[in-house]
Amino acid sequence: MAELKTKPNDASVIKFLESVEHPQKKKDSFTLLEMMKNVTGAEPIMWGGSIIGFGNYHYKYASGREGDWFQIGFSPRKQSLTLYLMGGLTHQAELLPKLGKHKTGKGCLYINKLSDVDLAVLVDMMEAAVKKTQ
Repeated sequence: MAELKTKPNDASVIKFLESVEHPQKKKDSFTLLEMMKNVTGAEPIMWGGSIIGFGNYHYKYASGREGDWFQIGFSPRKQSLTLYLMGGLTHQAELLPKLGKHKTGKGCLYINKLSDVDLAVLVDMMEAAVKKTQ
């Protein structure tokens, strides 16, 4: 079974965020940092070189594959802010239309800037993801 390449490490979250070149993306990243800390009550940890994760949970698929991952996290990617809301987005279908301008992937939410979305709805989604992974 393949081992995950993205793992938690001791790299500085603040140094990583300070290196974000786009000023609005950097500002939004620090806002997300505080939002996710408040939702999880956990300190941020770098996962790999570009993902910031909060909290942790152990997962096990029907296939038998299992591992450890964070509950929620984000990465300030070049294209957009990528939010990782574990537990999938299908259980949050009623919140997505209320969120504002976004795109979705399998378990990811893509936002250009935080001013494009309703932050209260985003917090609700974060809280739902944390609850789903407890």
